[in-house]
Formats: sequence, C-alpha cells, structure tokens
Amino acid sequence: MNIAVVGLSHKTAPVEVREKLSIPEPQTESAIAHLCTYPHIAEAAILSTCNRLEIYIVTPETEQGIREVTQFLSEHSKLPLLTLRQHLFILLHQDAVMHLMRVAAGLDSLVLGEGQILAQVKQTHKLGQQYNGIKLILNRLFKQAITAGKRVRTETSIGTGAVSISSAAVELAQLKVPNLAACRVTIIGAGKMSRLLVQHLVGKGAVQISILNRSRQRAEELVNQFRETELKIHPLAEIMTVLAVSDLVFTSTASTEPILDRAKLEAALEPNQPLMLFDISVPRNVHGDVNQLENVQAFNVDDLKAVVAQNHESRRKMAMEAERLLEEEVEAFDVWWRSLETVSTISCLRDKVEAIREQELEKALSRLGSEFAEKHQEVIEALTRGIVNKILHDPMVQLRSQQDIEARQRCMQALQMLFNLDAGEQYS
Repeated sequence: MNIAVVGLSHKTAPVEVREKLSIPEPQTESAIAHLCTYPHIAEAAILSTCNRLEIYIVTPETEQGIREVTQFLSEHSKLPLLTLRQHLFILLHQDAVMHLMRVAAGLDSLVLGEGQILAQVKQTHKLGQQYNGIKLILNRLFKQAITAGKRVRTETSIGTGAVSISSAAVELAQLKVPNLAACRVTIIGAGKMSRLLVQHLVGKGAVQISILNRSRQRAEELVNQFRETELKIHPLAEIMTVLAVSDLVFTSTASTEPILDRAKLEAALEPNQPLMLFDISVPRNVHGDVNQLENVQAFNVDDLKAVVAQNHESRRKMAMEAERLLEEEVEAFDVWWRSLETVSTISCLRDKVEAIREQELEKALSRLGSEFAEKHQEVIEALTRGIVNKILHDPMVQLRSQQDIEARQRCMQALQMLFNLDAGEQYS
C-alpha cells in the first residue's frame, strides 16, 4: 500500500478555481463514499478549506489511484482534466507524509504559523473516521500530523506576533494603551479588513466597539458574525459625534480621499482630548496633518508594515526550528509504517504453526482414546499452545525490532523461504 495526496492550494490555484473544487462539510460523506468506490482507493480523507483542497489516499497502485482521484475532482468541479491538471500538485509516500505534517503545523499556510488549520486537520480526521474513509494507515498518519502540529505550537513561538495589517494595528494599539477592555473603540468601515479588526480586538479583550458604515446592511452583516459580542452600529453621518467619545479609531474604507483631517478633529474634540488613530486603508483615510494636534496620534499602513515584516522574519526563523520537529514526527510515522511490512509475515507464520498444532493435537487425542482425551484435553491444549508461543516469541521479537530496512527484508525473506510462507497482501 502507498500513500498519496492530490490537491491544490493558494500556491497553485486562484480563488476562482479553488471555489469550484471546494467540498463543504455536508458533502464530505458522499464525497468520501464516492472516492472509496474506486477500485484502487483503499482509504480516503478530504481536507477542504478556503485556501486548499487536498485528498489523501491509500492505494495499492499509485498511478491508478491518482488517476481515480483526478477523475473525481474533474467530475466534482466540472473542470476538464486538461484545465484542472495545471493547478494540481501530487505528492507520494514520504513527501505526502511530510506535507500533511507541514500543513498541520501551519508551515504551508498563507499566513505562516496560523493556528486555525490544525483544527481543520482534526476535523478532517474526525469526519474521515466517521464516514469510513480513514482506516488503519490514514488514522495513524493524521494522529501523527496532529501531534506534530501541537508540538510546533507548544515548542516554538511560530504562532505569535502580528502577521497582517489588521492584526498589527490591534497589536500596536495594545502596546499603546494599558487595557483595551476599558477603551471605547470605533471602526470606520465594514469590509473584510474591518471583520479582521473586530476579530483581533475581541481576541485581545475589547468590549466597547462601535461600527460606522455608509451601508447599514453591510454593518449588520459584520455584526452578525460576532453574536457573542455587543457591537454598536452608527451611520457614517454620525462620524464626528461618535469620534468625540472614542479613545481608539480604526479606519478601513474604500474612500479615495481622506475622511478625517486636522480641521474636522479639531472641531469635534474637546481641548487636550487624547485620540489614537490607526489607518489601515490605501489610499489613506486619515490625513497626515492630524499629527499636528497635540493629543492625537495617527499610524498608517507604512507604520504597521514594519511590525508585520518584523514578525514575518521572526516566524521564518521559527519555521526552520519547526521543520526539525516535523522530521522527528515523520521518522516516527516511518518506523510504524515500515513495521507493517512484518505483520503479514508474522501472521502467516503464526497461522501455519497453529494449523500444524491443531492437526497434530487432533491426531494425538484420537490415539489416546475418547475417555482420556476428554479428561485431559484442556491440559494438552494449553501445553501445545504454550510450546508454539515460546517457539514463535523470539523470531517475532527479532523481526519487529529490526530498524534497518534491508536487515528486516532479509529476515522476512528467510522466514518465508524456511517455512514456505505465502505472506500475500500486507494490508487489509
């Protein structure tokens, strides 16, 4: 049996292709069932996120198994194979194992070290087991990958530090104020960047958050994504009134001209009233002249980029450390994987010896006569089982303990030849 992964990600395919191949969770059961009907797919697991779709398989024939997966993806996405293939990556055996480890650790993510992917790998494992796609081999692989992801997050600092403009803005705000929970926070805009701002602010403890937006419907859509947090909505026309009672302001709108400048703030704020502005828009929403006001501090994208770059560099160094941890986990899986080679040989040897024991026991009991056989059968049975187990014990221990691949292969071949074994299929 061989392991393979066929998929595509933010590195190989644009979003318009990725969205065609996405497999939402409600479709996972039928997709796994479909994959497992193919003759060369023994196990299957589906990892589907906004940034990737990856199908892990165990197959007795790698080439045919991969062909069946690509056929499935073409049918699912309704994309011709010729169009689809240019976006796919295919990894085999140890490369596939290492890839899942890297994915679980966040080393293959758009944001290096992000933590959400580990939960998605866990969910893939859970659903794969639930829908009978994950069996012996993929079960061990996903468990090892989840262990690897946990180790990377606990033994390195790869998940710390802002790595987006939104998270950098919130991190900088947290450095500037002693307690975000006590601050009155205003966000101008209700797009994707504003959603990330709310997410990071809530994560850092902010509880007094107001949303200002031209479209109330868009603002309500944003608020509905954070039902556990009380977010207030105001029309953009009330901007100066709301700012007058704010401590921190984040701006993220599509305006091509500044919506805040010195004159507007000077008219709205009380004398000596402090205000901190974080402008994550390009073009800028906040005019540079606001810094001329004594108690106003403004930070723009360039200020925040430096924070992001510094954290990216830090994460890259941590990623190198994480790779070493992953190599250990790959080696642990590989040791287990290689040990499977011995299972069929050991099983065949035990079956053959057990068959001989039963045959010889039956002959012996028939010679002893029914009265003696019935009286002493249990003792004789235990005696013969004990002899067989003791004879087999050392060969089995020695075979399992061979770490060197060639040495183990020689041992298995010797056993198969000496006992005339037919090991047959090594996986069932």
